Amino acid sequence: MSIPENLPAHPAVSERVQRLHARMTLEEKLAQLVGYWVDKGEDTVAPLDGEFTTTTSYADATANGIGHLTRVYGTRPVDPLERAQWLWSEQRRLREQTRLGIPALVHEECLTGLAAWKAATFPTPLAWGAAFDPELVEQVGAAIGASMRELGIQQGLAPVLDVVRDPRWGRVDECIAEDPYVVGTIGTAYVRGLQSAGVHATLKHFVGYSASQAGRNHAPVHAGTREIRDVLLQPFEMAVRDGHVRSVMNSYSEIDGVPVAANPEYLTEILRNEWGFDGTVVSDYFAVAFLHTMHRVAAGRGEAAELALFAGIDVELPTGDTFLAPLAERVRAGLTEESLVDRAVLRVLAQKEELGLLDATFETPPAEIDLDTPRHRELALRLAEESLVLLTNDGVLPLAATAGRIAVLGPNADAVEALMGCYSFANHVLAHHPDVPIGFAITPVLEALREEFSGATVSTAQGCRVDGEDRSGIAEAAAAAADAEVAVVVVGDRAGLFGRGTVGEGNDVQSLELPGVQRELVEAVVRTGTPTIMVVLSGRPYAIGWAIEGTDAPAAVLQAFFPGEEGSRAIASVLSGRVAPSGHLPVSLPRSAGAQPFSYLHPVLGGPSEITSADSTPVLPFGHGLGYTTFERTDLYADASVAAGESFRAAVTVRNKGERAGTDLVQLYARDVHASVTRPVAQLLAYTRVPLEPGGSALVTFDVPTARLAFTGSSGARIVEPGDVELWVGPSCDVRDAAATLTITGPEHAVTAEDRRVAGHTVQVHETLHSDR
Repeated sequence: MSIPENLPAHPAVSERVQRLHARMTLEEKLAQLVGYWVDKGEDTVAPLDGEFTTTTSYADATANGIGHLTRVYGTRPVDPLERAQWLWSEQRRLREQTRLGIPALVHEECLTGLAAWKAATFPTPLAWGAAFDPELVEQVGAAIGASMRELGIQQGLAPVLDVVRDPRWGRVDECIAEDPYVVGTIGTAYVRGLQSAGVHATLKHFVGYSASQAGRNHAPVHAGTREIRDVLLQPFEMAVRDGHVRSVMNSYSEIDGVPVAANPEYLTEILRNEWGFDGTVVSDYFAVAFLHTMHRVAAGRGEAAELALFAGIDVELPTGDTFLAPLAERVRAGLTEESLVDRAVLRVLAQKEELGLLDATFETPPAEIDLDTPRHRELALRLAEESLVLLTNDGVLPLAATAGRIAVLGPNADAVEALMGCYSFANHVLAHHPDVPIGFAITPVLEALREEFSGATVSTAQGCRVDGEDRSGIAEAAAAAADAEVAVVVVGDRAGLFGRGTVGEGNDVQSLELPGVQRELVEAVVRTGTPTIMVVLSGRPYAIGWAIEGTDAPAAVLQAFFPGEEGSRAIASVLSGRVAPSGHLPVSLPRSAGAQPFSYLHPVLGGPSEITSADSTPVLPFGHGLGYTTFERTDLYADASVAAGESFRAAVTVRNKGERAGTDLVQLYARDVHASVTRPVAQLLAYTRVPLEPGGSALVTFDVPTARLAFTGSSGARIVEPGDVELWVGPSCDVRDAAATLTITGPEHAVTAEDRRVAGHTVQVHETLHSDR
């Protein structure tokens, strides 16, 4: 299989890389295209891989050099300082004792912080989306990147840019939002932060993974070209064009029968030829072998390797199951052209040169390491606080500082694991090492509430487990609630992998009810008559309409998407009112599993109607979030008209009408009134957080490219169409506090590469004089 004329034969590389490549044997080339999992053992962090993982010894596997070292810090609870010293010595050995002297590139997971023992654990990406704060996420990315660089790690396998399509999918907590623009802006901010520290970010999972059939992991994807182009690809394009990301990981998915790992349309034609990506594409773990064993599009591992190389995958991770002996056999037999190998090797060597690995001497390993500094904890706390979403509140919150008796109940009240996501080191790795301490300070919600309300008497009862049918403890919890002035019931998920939890990779569900008998626990506590606050610690939105709309609903519901190591302190400070809640739903709160998949970006026929008895309307809409004050949004101004392809201005006045300080999320939405293809009933164009003191007001001005309204037309090209557009600002996608109209004029505009590079909004906030409330 040769490289076709429309695909680049070789990437542009330096003379140094060309000379190095010219010296390489086939074995040395293939060694640069694979990883080696140093600590791989029987207590695996993923199933199915024993069939694939090579059993070659480390010495033999690295005799010709090695491309990547896989999860040196993130596979077992190894002491970071001791492991750094080992890594420095191994890199020196590769430099001094292999013929070409090329060090390895070390990659690690870093979705909720560096996935290593004793490293800080930040809120999960769904919490990033709830915070709607790209600038803060960029700072978090920079802090994570600095820790990685200090440990000799050059590549991080994050962020996840999959757009949430179905909350039944187990990996929702790894995603940012159901809106591709929110995913793109926040995900790109993380890329900028991580890469500012000299660590290459890796976009996951390119593309379509989250749109799997029935929300099942690895299931086929049935998505049309328009959905892929306008929704699923958009965040990746933003991170490539605006974030200049250096690495991309393929999706496990098959789209319309073609696995992405073997599809040059996505991995080369769109990613490289159309968007200009010039970094490396790494395989998701075992994805190349899966072309043979799961997708059945390759007759053997060698053919799987050829399909992946031809499509555009450069590096096989985590090991060389297909790119080593099986591929070498095909090349030597004349079945696979070596030019495919050369193309990938040149990209890998160019990446190592860019990272400084070709010049690194690895003489002095770090003498001391702190992976959970005060700066890490400050950022973790701020992001956790901003991510908490107050769904309902009848006035019980904030709790009085003089609260006398508080019952803190529920299976997640005294469980620190419930604060962390699936890809946290604690839930991803330490689940296999139950006797090893977490390695950093983290307190459960129960303890944080005792500290926050130090003058109160705090009682507790678990009530039930997160999952299972045991109801024997519910009566005890209800009795504790009946004897208290207020009850806080902490329910939700326990993140894990492949059956070791209620949410996380491989933990897909058929029901969106709270796991186990947790609903029964909450309802029993509410029936006592004690004012009840339900805190949901989860990795997905659940169908909790009974707690929102029901006659026996709790007095308040606070949603926390795995808020990380400082999450319990954030929850306690919001319940006390020391911090005002400011998070907003990055996903619709579902009515039922049967209404899925659902997105607020639906056309008219995707919503409720009189011709069906099924109701897909979410319980609470995308963008919803309450605070401890009231905001008024008035006087939306917008340019009357704008030429297709240009930008327009919209401005709105926001006032804090309450007695407390707070932060409003100003959300600008649009609806294309008539178009040549069906368009969403609402689309977020721009957003920004605006903090205001009581009585304060601000004029918020957005400059928005009309490219934000672009879509894939009937010809297959992305266009901006002339016509009328409704604009509004409100507290969610469903509420219009202030409205305006805009007319896009002129001929249809074909979106250019430059349009796509500047397709984000800009914002100005001018605080005005205090006004009467």
